[in-house]
Amino acid sequence: MKQKAYAAAGVDIDLGNQVKAGLPELLASTRRPGVLGKVGGFGGLFELNTKAFRRPVLVSSADGVGTKLKIAFLTGRHDTVGQDLVNHCVNDISVLGAEPLFFLDYIGTGKLKPHVFHQLISGFARACHENNCALIGGETAQMPGFYKEGEYDVCGTIVGVVEKDRMLNGKAIRPGDAVIGIASSGLHTNGYSLARRIFFEKLRWKPDTYVPELQNTIAEELLKIHVSYGPLIQKLLKKFNVNGGAGRVIKGLAHITGGGFVDNIPRILPRRCDAVIQKGAWPRPPIFDLMSDRGGVPENEMFQVFNMGVGMVAVVAADRAEAALSFIRGQKHSAWIIGEIAKGSATTRLS
Repeated sequence: MKQKAYAAAGVDIDLGNQVKAGLPELLASTRRPGVLGKVGGFGGLFELNTKAFRRPVLVSSADGVGTKLKIAFLTGRHDTVGQDLVNHCVNDISVLGAEPLFFLDYIGTGKLKPHVFHQLISGFARACHENNCALIGGETAQMPGFYKEGEYDVCGTIVGVVEKDRMLNGKAIRPGDAVIGIASSGLHTNGYSLARRIFFEKLRWKPDTYVPELQNTIAEELLKIHVSYGPLIQKLLKKFNVNGGAGRVIKGLAHITGGGFVDNIPRILPRRCDAVIQKGAWPRPPIFDLMSDRGGVPENEMFQVFNMGVGMVAVVAADRAEAALSFIRGQKHSAWIIGEIAKGSATTRLS
């Protein structure tokens, strides 16, 4: 059969339809109450149960995975970055107290490769299921000549909901409050341009280079999945913020992503409060010391680029800090009291 003109130009519509044919079955595990219609329509449909809320506020966010994708290209493993994308987006709305409702993805590539597509969608679906978030649609764009051979980009949009009077905005934070750090799995999804330069250009390591300090290959270490704190945060708020308003114990949450401690914690601080972080208050994963020592990155810059082993920060009332810490650890997350709130000008102080 003669090849179709559009396929000859690099866009194979028939192939796209074939690889998408199995989507309904794959995404069935992500269904939750509110999902309407079917995958493949012009728009994803979700009916919000307004009777379950008094004053619902929709919370949305969009993000990507950055140059962590380069590690996926090198290794041929693509499911983990799919999970990274969902979990990152979940965390971004969770800091406001929002519960995720639904997620949509975008995949852009030069040439559609079915095995890559299925790995990515499987990663999206797995993470959505774990976060009780419906995967209701997306877009896959074939754009020949736009991307390097074998490369693609992904981004995602998430929508969640929170009661207006239970929304976390940091306004209740006061000097004397405690700062709890919750462990990351590693770099998560930020700082990879610097990490790749150190490991693959300066040190000339290969993806399968075994690193004794990590007890892992460098690629496996860099592909560790971005932790989702969404389910933990929902449990934490139900346990400690039952009264809302001035009685809330959890006063603010900060997702430690690009910008590290230096740029992310101030996003939730009142104008006259600083976060004083004790740098030695938690065990730092060895990958960060590797980058600092062998990459020659100054420590203050490390804290502005990377999460340094803490992926989420919670500001809590000092008199309930130990109880909150114990609860977090009981949910199988490592956590530590890493600092306190002091008078200041909405900055992070490292000591």
